[in-house]
Amino acid sequence: MGGLASLEDDFQKFLLSGAHGIQTRVVGTHKVPIDTRLAIYGDGYGARLIEALEAHYPALLALLGKEEFANLGDAYVRAHDSNFASIRFYGGALDAFIKTHPDHQSMPLRAELASWEWAMSEVFDAADAAYIGVAVLGQIAPEDWAELRFELHPALRRVDLSWNAPAFWKALTQSAPPPEPAAQASPVAWLLWRRELQIFFRPLSAEEAQALDAVHSGASFGELCVALCASCGEQAAPAHAAGFLREWVESGLVIGTQAREA
Repeated sequence: MGGLASLEDDFQKFLLSGAHGIQTRVVGTHKVPIDTRLAIYGDGYGARLIEALEAHYPALLALLGKEEFANLGDAYVRAHDSNFASIRFYGGALDAFIKTHPDHQSMPLRAELASWEWAMSEVFDAADAAYIGVAVLGQIAPEDWAELRFELHPALRRVDLSWNAPAFWKALTQSAPPPEPAAQASPVAWLLWRRELQIFFRPLSAEEAQALDAVHSGASFGELCVALCASCGEQAAPAHAAGFLREWVESGLVIGTQAREA
């Protein structure tokens, strides 16, 4: 058993880093030498991971083209081992990798497009859950509202973007000419979520982004109102909080409520 484990370890090191320990344990022939035989597996491993990246980032692939994307993918594969049982989850650090890659770091839109596409993939693959309706809110006792907390849908994601990456994604995935790159004066928060099998997304105001972050971190409705006081005033905060909550419930973002503990 130890011999098999050692063989597997040497083979993994060859695939991930090109280590040569496996060569003494492989039989070659005149027609298929050892290096050729190993290259079949080594090249196939890298190619499969690049194919996974292409599936996760179709808009970035369309933007860069097959050859440039393959070069980026090859560099990423060499720098990032696959630590997942399924390659579906491989590639989540591509946006950070692009930010430091000498061929791409001067074009921040590319990294943001990668961030956007990965968020889309996460939204699509996230667990499903039944969402509540507005009628549920009407059944909550008035004395429970201050301590009321909300559970958000597992497919909900938030991305802050400084460039028009969503517009690029939409155009490129529809085989349309992309718009001109445009930077925002300040980052814009985008909300992505799934309802049934359809993915939705929209930009958030600074107030709504703040409110959603508070709820996501476990804030009660009363704490949410307090958090909004600084931006919209003490008198208007409850109305703003209630408006955001109704919008989230109608969009299918809320899957449960929790009243104060007894």
